Amino acid sequence: MTVDPVREDELLARIERLPMSRPHYSLLWQGGLGYTFDGMDGAIVAFILPVAAAVFALSHAEQGVLASSTLIGFLFGALAAGLLGDRIGRRGVMMYALALYAAASLVAALAPNWPVLLGFRILAGVGTGAESAIIAPFLSEFVPGRLRGRFIGSLAGFFAFGFVGAALLGYFLVPTFADGWRIVQVITALPILMLLWWRRALPESPRYLLSRGRTAEAEAVVERMEDRVRVATGAQLPPVSPTIAAAPVEPPTSSALLALWRGALARQTATTWALWFSITFAYYGFFTFIPSLLIQEGLTISKSFGYSIAIYLAQVPGYYSAAFVSERLDRKRTIAGYLTGGALSAIGLATAVGNTQLLIFGMLLSFFMNGTYACLYSYTPEVYPTAIRATGMGAASAFGRIGGILSPIIIGSAYTTLGFFGVFVLTCAVLAVGVLAVLLLGVSTKGRTLEDIAAETSSGH
Repeated sequence: MTVDPVREDELLARIERLPMSRPHYSLLWQGGLGYTFDGMDGAIVAFILPVAAAVFALSHAEQGVLASSTLIGFLFGALAAGLLGDRIGRRGVMMYALALYAAASLVAALAPNWPVLLGFRILAGVGTGAESAIIAPFLSEFVPGRLRGRFIGSLAGFFAFGFVGAALLGYFLVPTFADGWRIVQVITALPILMLLWWRRALPESPRYLLSRGRTAEAEAVVERMEDRVRVATGAQLPPVSPTIAAAPVEPPTSSALLALWRGALARQTATTWALWFSITFAYYGFFTFIPSLLIQEGLTISKSFGYSIAIYLAQVPGYYSAAFVSERLDRKRTIAGYLTGGALSAIGLATAVGNTQLLIFGMLLSFFMNGTYACLYSYTPEVYPTAIRATGMGAASAFGRIGGILSPIIIGSAYTTLGFFGVFVLTCAVLAVGVLAVLLLGVSTKGRTLEDIAAETSSGH
């Protein structure tokens, strides 16, 4: 495979010097809408579960499996998307993931029995897991390093709109119609229409193309983007100053997962996996199991519509504040700060007296936990070289879902011995592991190109 390093340097510099404008925001909307429906699909299960349980006469065990169906699918989808994204390209995986998720949601809506419902809810989870894992690394490869944290953090913020949408559908549509639980699943399948837009408008990542030695294709993508930026801004582009090391040309490998643990990269893989596990364990512990514990303490507001909407709405400023703060403090410090804020909010929730305090600390917990996710979606793709960036993101996200699956089980078992406050202390201890991991082992990524970061994480210097 013959490549021209000087030409590659120039192409990377041309991407980095582009001002943010309509082409970038178009990518943000395309990826953001995907995340909106991903969030909606993940949250809607909680609202269809009680009705589906009655329709199919599900046992408690079957209800538990159905409640975990999205997470189970998400785990496999995220891992598959990472591996495939580095082998066949980001764009194709993103489109196929959307098609799978939408088609599976539609079949689940028409499910005649419990096994069909479960199977296609898992498949829908595979689609959303794949899409969630591929969109952030895909779009990060188009954005200048000086604005990447804000851009990807804002992209992750679209998840919040999906959660709010799921709550509105769940509370107003599901109980209104006899088949409301089916109707909302049909609605979550509507993003299939976005494929028409994505197929026409989505380019392949130029950095991915360069990593595969497909320089001419990468140059064509960059030229089209430059033309669109000129039209959008009505001005000449800034001059090109090639100072970026070209992306290494590496053939597709069957051992991408092993590459994550080779040499200096093992340190960053350990960091990202610890982060994803700790935040996902805590998130699903707090927002899946904790409401039941609060009811046992006599705080029934935790199951009210107003409480749920307030918690979901608090996600929005959480995501977007972290996206902007991360450009000031750097991703690793922002992650540590928001994780600490989440732990303090959890302690406040554990010691809350009355519904007002419960609501305030619940909203703060949602604010900080989702702010952490905004930074995590930015940070994880940044620390890996282009050739294994999607694999790094997918594997970390998949490992995190294991934490989400284990969390209710571990917390439920621990509650009998540790008690109400002890469960919160346990979960905060898991968050502390994430804080220490990112502060001690993480790298600074603020304002740096992906190639500069990859050079440091690959060499260990």
